[in-house]
Amino acid sequence: MTDLAEVIAKDLADYYVMVRDQVHHWVDPLTQEQIWKQPFAHGNTVGHLLLHMTGNLNYYIGARVAVTDYVRDRDREFTEPEPRPKAEMLATFDRVIALVIETIERQSAEDWLKPYSAVRESESKERLAIFLRCAGHAYHHVGQLIYLSRELTK
Repeated sequence: MTDLAEVIAKDLADYYVMVRDQVHHWVDPLTQEQIWKQPFAHGNTVGHLLLHMTGNLNYYIGARVAVTDYVRDRDREFTEPEPRPKAEMLATFDRVIALVIETIERQSAEDWLKPYSAVRESESKERLAIFLRCAGHAYHHVGQLIYLSRELTK
């Protein structure tokens, strides 16, 4: 019989794979120019959303759970003036998804309940909560990517 910790790990890992696949589905067809174009007077570009999603996961799960040396500059995720290459940003995003999945797979039943804290994240009191919140946050931005992608390819 599979225990709850194994089910949590498998389902979370599968969810993050789905997020990665959806990001690629909506971003891969866009050109370098399109990912940095802001089609509306408000909101973000696809490029800035990719930077933000990557930074979010690198900090909340990478730095705070996997204990990487990642230092986040959240403001720059939304203001980066230098358009980075699409392929480079997607590769970085893929690496952070792989890091998240590896970190999920390393969690024991006790690890899911370990205390958690991070800057700008007072709601997550234990590790399981941050993995769930980051999953929801990532998919929220997938929704924005869908909207932007459809607008940019009209």
